[in-house]
Amino acid sequence: MSGHSKWATTKHKKAAIDAKRGKLFARLIKNIEVAARTGGGDPAGNPTLYDAIQKAKKNSVPADNIDRAVKRGSGAEAGGADWQTIMYEGYGPNGVAFLVECLTDNRNRAASDVRVAFSRNGGSLADPGSVAYLFSRYGVVQLAKSGDLDEESLLEVVLDAGAEEVNEEGDSFEIISAATDVVEVRKALQAAEIDYDSAEVQWLPSTKVELDAEGMRKVGKLIDALEDSDDVQNVFTNLSVSDEVLAELEED
Repeated sequence: MSGHSKWATTKHKKAAIDAKRGKLFARLIKNIEVAARTGGGDPAGNPTLYDAIQKAKKNSVPADNIDRAVKRGSGAEAGGADWQTIMYEGYGPNGVAFLVECLTDNRNRAASDVRVAFSRNGGSLADPGSVAYLFSRYGVVQLAKSGDLDEESLLEVVLDAGAEEVNEEGDSFEIISAATDVVEVRKALQAAEIDYDSAEVQWLPSTKVELDAEGMRKVGKLIDALEDSDDVQNVFTNLSVSDEVLAELEED
């Protein structure tokens, strides 16, 4: 799990300072719209919406944008799109497994974007089910390191809420739980007055492919190409990469 998380964290930091910031905002807004449409516009009664709003706020999405997304999704304001979730499966360079989650209002466009990204970057699409079996859905809560909080003390806070493990990932912690327990883990943190960055359900791999710097560069190009599509919401892989390799890549 750690390699995937480290790469995701590195990509997130880059997205916060470069041209991909706008795409990040758009993805977060989509999450809010869909959550409001499926569970109602009141965050107090809709945990998925609550967590989508929390993640958007942590990524500095303006409050007005968040409010309008809630209203569009709940039907209080016109303009909401009919978002559909589609999952594509494939393999990238070095046999890295990919799950590509799209949230789109145009299935043909999404399919074309994903297909082109794989074909142009050393990957190939796979039949449904041929890759997904390598992944399982887990609850993932991420928070920044602060004060004297460590893995052991953090686990004590969230263990009774269903947390299965706490991983140290650079300057942050990652709490893993069953997908059904992510809300309770988040509530345990709130009760302990511990701030967190995001709480959501993700696809995490059961087996990992270790990459060197050159392999990561190739796989990274495919990830970048997929994330360039407005229809791609999340990219999950089973890559693993060491701190040493990440340090080398940051020098590129």
